[in-house]
Amino acid sequence: MAASDTHRTIEAVWRIEAARLIAGLARLVRDVGLAEELAQDALVAALEQWPESGVPRNPGAWLMTVSKRRAIDMIRRNERFERNLVELGHRLEHEDEPPEVDEIEDDLLRLVFTACHPVLSTEARVALTLRVLGGLTTDEIARAFLVPESTVAQRIVRAKRTLADKQIPFEVPQGAELAGRLAAVLEVIYLIFNEGYSATAGDDWMRPALCEDALRLGRVLAGLMPEESEVHGLVALMEIQASRSAARVGPAGEPILLLDQNRARWDRLLIGRGLDALGRAEKLGDTLGPYALQAAIAACHARAVNPEDTDWVRIAGLYEALAKLSRSPVVELNRAVALSMAYGPAVGLQLLDQIVDEPSLKDYHLLPSVRGDLLFKLGRVGEARAEFERAAAMTRNARERALLEERAAAC
Repeated sequence: MAASDTHRTIEAVWRIEAARLIAGLARLVRDVGLAEELAQDALVAALEQWPESGVPRNPGAWLMTVSKRRAIDMIRRNERFERNLVELGHRLEHEDEPPEVDEIEDDLLRLVFTACHPVLSTEARVALTLRVLGGLTTDEIARAFLVPESTVAQRIVRAKRTLADKQIPFEVPQGAELAGRLAAVLEVIYLIFNEGYSATAGDDWMRPALCEDALRLGRVLAGLMPEESEVHGLVALMEIQASRSAARVGPAGEPILLLDQNRARWDRLLIGRGLDALGRAEKLGDTLGPYALQAAIAACHARAVNPEDTDWVRIAGLYEALAKLSRSPVVELNRAVALSMAYGPAVGLQLLDQIVDEPSLKDYHLLPSVRGDLLFKLGRVGEARAEFERAAAMTRNARERALLEERAAAC
């Protein structure tokens, strides 16, 4: 095999095995940062040796064996770990056999909850999750979120240090703590998806690679926690939303809004997967949680062959149920849109005017954007134009700004 082919193979193996490798090592050394360093050492060894020796039959096991040997060497060199040498060295040296599938899944689940621990800031959780679970480099994460690579690197370093300094246990929480921690995990995955689905800044309307990373993480989590309704709800929501990706962007990269999209371009396979996941969520929970409710809303759109077939009355009802759970101004904003489609723009505007002074929406460009749309439908063109111009000035996404400026000009 040519060296270039071997390097491509190593890259593919790393993408597949990195998260499992780091998870297994973190269980052994009780330190996510050290586990990643050991995994990276094994990757370097593969890059050095495989072009000469060939790719081993079980590359994941090879990487784990090399990592364990490096761990033992590091512990022997480092006086800080002297007290743990006997115990840890014994644990490492007696794990020559490949771990069972269940053990790998347990390690992955522990890594998910550790990377998304509430002791970390939201930005740090996102960066660390993409790094150790998504397998992205700091450069890839930085480009995805349009921040300097040094910023991402600092977030990851600080996150690892915080987990080590605060001695965060490498475990899945139990009992009442599980629900709160699971919510944090789901939030991180959905934040990653949303940044890919509707980029907050930059020149591109979407960053599909981030959506794919979030979907992969969500599917892994659903496999690890098959009895959790909200995990399936989140996967359903992302699958259905991702099904529209090809129809959301025009030939020049311009945004195409939901009601203007060519629904023949929606991915029916992803829709089917999303509806299946929603069905699992509905079977597991007596009442739907926030993600499952949002997935049910997305399903209403997915089932409508034409925009006029959309069941807006049901969508408005689902948003009302969601509002009772989350009490979020953003949910009320979306409910106003659904009410306007179900019962007319005046009804939607009435609800919108109740939240127009909400402090948390002060810099949220979609508030004046939606208000402008409702005002335009009511024939209040001058007011609509002012709202579209205000929304255009607030957004940091170039594609979205151009769309809003066009709507203002059309008034």
